[in-house]
Amino acid sequence: MNFKIPLAWLQLAQQKIRFLVAIAGIGFIVLLMFVQLGFQDALYSSATAVHQSLRGDLFLVSSQYKSLTSSQSFSRTRLYQALGFDGVESVSPMYLQFAKLKNPASGEKYSIYVIGFDPGRPVMNIPEVEQNLDKLKIPDVMLFDRDSRPEFGPIAANFDKGDTEQTIEIFPFDAQIGYRVRVGGLFSLGPSFGVDGNLIVSDSTFLRINPNTRPAEKIDIGVVSLELGVDPEKILENLKASLPNDVQIFTRQQFINFEKNYWSVRTPIGFILNLMLTMASAVGVVIVYQILYSNIATQFIAYATLKAIGYPNAYLLKVVFQQALILALASYIPGFLFSVILYDFASGATKLPIMMTFNNALIVLVSAVLMCMTSGALAINKLRSADPADIF
Repeated sequence: MNFKIPLAWLQLAQQKIRFLVAIAGIGFIVLLMFVQLGFQDALYSSATAVHQSLRGDLFLVSSQYKSLTSSQSFSRTRLYQALGFDGVESVSPMYLQFAKLKNPASGEKYSIYVIGFDPGRPVMNIPEVEQNLDKLKIPDVMLFDRDSRPEFGPIAANFDKGDTEQTIEIFPFDAQIGYRVRVGGLFSLGPSFGVDGNLIVSDSTFLRINPNTRPAEKIDIGVVSLELGVDPEKILENLKASLPNDVQIFTRQQFINFEKNYWSVRTPIGFILNLMLTMASAVGVVIVYQILYSNIATQFIAYATLKAIGYPNAYLLKVVFQQALILALASYIPGFLFSVILYDFASGATKLPIMMTFNNALIVLVSAVLMCMTSGALAINKLRSADPADIF
C-alpha cells in the first residue's frame, strides 16, 4: 500500500522554524479563547451557585431585584399569600446581606455574604449544611464557607484542627460594634466575582447580627415548594396574576437565567469577556491569514509550476485549506494542554470554579478550525493569481 505524504504538510514542514512559530502564535490565540471561556463559565457558575443549591420550585424576589449581590428586600406577607394557593405545599423565607467579618488573626475586616434561613425549613441542598442544621438551631452559631478567599483568616483550618469553640466577630456595614458568633461547622459554596466568602446562620441569628438594618418582615428570597404532580408553570401564572406587582416570580431555570443575564449584559465584566473573546477570534484570523499568505508567497513559483503541468485551481485551493486545518489541529493541542495547567493555577489562586469542560474544549476546537479556514479562504486570492508564465 502506497502512502502519500500530503503536499500541504510538506510545504509547512519545509521551514520548521516558521512552522513552529506559526503553531506558537495560533496556540496562544487558542489559549486566550480557553482562558476567556473558562473565566466566563466561572463567572456564571459562581454567580448562580446559590441559585443552584436552593431547594424549591418557584422563587419570589422583589420587583427591584437585579442580582443576588444587589438584591432588594420585599414584604414577607407576599410569601405567605403564595402559601394560600392550591398546589403550594410550603414556603420558606431567606435573608441575604453583606456584613464585615473580622479576621481572627489579623483583626482586619472584610466583606462577607451572610445567608439566613429557618433551620426547621431548610432551603439549601448542600450536604454539609444539612448535616449541621441542628447546630444552626443553636443561637449565635454559624457555618463558614471553607472555600472562601484567604483574607478571612484560618477559620476553616482551625475548625479542621478541632477548634470547635472559635468565636468570630461580624459587623453590619456602618456599625462600630460587632456581634460575636461561634463557628459550628463548615460547608463548600465558593466565592464569585461579587462575593469573597459566605457564611450561613439561622434567621434569628441573622436578625440579631443586623438589628437596625433588617426587620424580620423584610426578606430577600421566598422559596416556594409545590405539591407533587402539579404544573409549576400553571402555579407560576396564577401567582403572577394574583400577587401585587412588587414581586417577581421565577422558576429555578428562569431565576438562574435572570442572574446570568445580569452579569453578561448589565455588568462591565460580562461585556469585557465577550469583547475579548471576539477580539481573540479576529486577531487569530489575521495571524493565520498572514501565515498562509506568507507561505503561498514563498511557494508561489511552485504553485505556478503545478498549474503549468495541469493541476487545476481546485487542487491548489485544497492544499491551502489542508494547511489551514493542519495549523488549527497542531495549535489546538498545546493550547489545550497549557490551558488545563492555567485553569488549575487560576482556580487555586482565585477559588473560582475554573475548570475544563467538554463543551469548552469542543467550542474552542471548532472555533480554531473555523478561524483557520476563514483565513485560508482570504488567503487563496493570492493563489488564484498564480500564472504558469511567472516561472519563465
